[in-house]
Amino acid sequence: QVQLVESGGGSVQAGGSLRLSCAASGYTSSRYCMGVFRQAPGKDREGVARAASGDRSTWCADSVKGRFTVSLDNAKNTLYLQMNSLKPEDTAMYYCALDRDCVPFLGGPRRPAYWGQGTQVTVSS
Repeated sequence: QVQLVESGGGSVQAGGSLRLSCAASGYTSSRYCMGVFRQAPGKDREGVARAASGDRSTWCADSVKGRFTVSLDNAKNTLYLQMNSLKPEDTAMYYCALDRDCVPFLGGPRRPAYWGQGTQVTVSS
């Protein structure tokens, strides 16, 4: 079965950096899309970043653009999210997700098929 294993969350002070990793196993196709969502208490889930294996396209939300960088290692089926200049408003549970294409990451009704367990990111001021 498909598994997504996340690592790299933690607690940092404002201005600090963290790198999230999301390793996928059990997915048999070489074409897929992986992304990261986050959800803070009392707030809606927000798409943060995504990357596609086929055309190697990437996208980051306006709220993190210029501070976060997403990359995908196709050989390792691993997504990386480098988070720099972290702000207290970045505090949330971060979830990795995967699907056969990027449509579930575009804000429509279809949700990604596979999800990681989530990792907490806490940024203190």
